[in-house]
Amino acid sequence: MSNVNEILAANEDYAAEFGDKGALSHDPARRFAIVTCMDCRLDPAKFAGLLEGDAHVIRNAGGRVTADVIRSLLISYEMLGTNEWFIIQHTHCGMQGFTNEEARARFAADAAKQGIDAVEAHYIDFMPISGTIEENLVRDVSHLRHHPLVPAAITIHGYVYDVHTGRLIVSEEAERIGAGK
Repeated sequence: MSNVNEILAANEDYAAEFGDKGALSHDPARRFAIVTCMDCRLDPAKFAGLLEGDAHVIRNAGGRVTADVIRSLLISYEMLGTNEWFIIQHTHCGMQGFTNEEARARFAADAAKQGIDAVEAHYIDFMPISGTIEENLVRDVSHLRHHPLVPAAITIHGYVYDVHTGRLIVSEEAERIGAGK
């Protein structure tokens, strides 16, 4: 069953109240970007108090610092004026508890049922989370902080969102690593 009719109806309601939002700048008004997970339990606008036009929000599975996230953050900084970045991962993430090999085997099994080859799955790093969420967050903040194109002046924050309470929990180690100069 498709959700297209519900989405289009909601869009009509949204467009009717759109007002002057078309005049918003593509430069985020609050000059920061958030990287977080695509998990449906996370609503960055609500947990970070954002309005349209306030910040860049980049989402992917696990809220991981991938090459594409780095590309987006660098554009956010250099072309669009952000000077502070938040990496926000979360408790009870679906990216925990499996390995690349397990993900690849699952795709191979699904593909075999369809009579197709899943060879491409062997070239994807699904970036599962190993260890604790905080250990993973610290690794990702460190990876970003030590990237040669990330300016030392950028402050990088590291937080864990608790899906049971809605609270952001600071990672002191990630904050130390991500501190700007």
